[in-house]
Amino acid sequence: MTLISRRDAGKLVGKLLVGSSAAMFVGCEALAGSERINSVIRGVQIGSQSYSFRDRPLAAAIEGFRTVGLGECELTQMHLEPPKVSREELRQWRLQVPLSRFHQVRKQFEDAGILLYGYNYSFRNDFTDTEMERGFQMAEALGAKCITASGTVSVAPRVDKYAKKYRMKVGFHGHDKTSDPDEFSTPETFARAMHGASEYIAVNLDIGHFTAAGGDPVAYIRQNHERIVTLHIKDRKKNHGPNMPFGQGDTPIAEVLRELRDNRWRIPANIEYEYGQPGMDTMEEMKKCYAYCRSALEA
Repeated sequence: MTLISRRDAGKLVGKLLVGSSAAMFVGCEALAGSERINSVIRGVQIGSQSYSFRDRPLAAAIEGFRTVGLGECELTQMHLEPPKVSREELRQWRLQVPLSRFHQVRKQFEDAGILLYGYNYSFRNDFTDTEMERGFQMAEALGAKCITASGTVSVAPRVDKYAKKYRMKVGFHGHDKTSDPDEFSTPETFARAMHGASEYIAVNLDIGHFTAAGGDPVAYIRQNHERIVTLHIKDRKKNHGPNMPFGQGDTPIAEVLRELRDNRWRIPANIEYEYGQPGMDTMEEMKKCYAYCRSALEA
């Protein structure tokens, strides 16, 4: 029987605790490839929407996650789809691109030690049924746990048909377009989409946009946390105000993160860096955003 010192035992327990915190968001599955990047802070998974790294291609965006230290990603379709093509050309690309391309992307994330948690594929009213179903096939090939979508309220019943077929939740993402009743923005618009729908129609709550639209994200999360698949973490001013550096707007970022921590709600909190201005360094700003989140959770 091999004896170990108290000091070594303490190190071993620490490693096990870190591993268990990270595993809670992966369904206890081990990622292939590199060692998993652990960005679980006090039980809260901090990650990012890859839109935060929209100024660079996919490989460089993945490296950005690694540099900042973020171990979970919600991948925007912008990082995979061809830019500057017509609507019909984009539709044909979606229908014809081999799913092996998405398997390759999945491996890129696995090799980098990053959990690819969600795929952002924004269903709109002009989607054909085959184009809609293709999004679920892409998400499956990526190994994503859910789809997020900047869709419309009226498209939700069509999406629900495929969400039930593939048993994959779709979190609809809101903005602050309160003047358009078909756009997600207020609690009422999310409620309309979920009314009569299956459990697979859910919410991707952007707490910045929700605040700008006049909502209270803390209250909404308390009441609807079981239907929320991911959060977007950004800071905005109220009354349709601008995006702001974290801590300078009206969005209760710290309070939201502590709600997740204190209630042990397993909802990934994904930074979405959107306040960038010409001359700002994406990597430095993302590090600031992550540090702000860490500080709020460790307080």
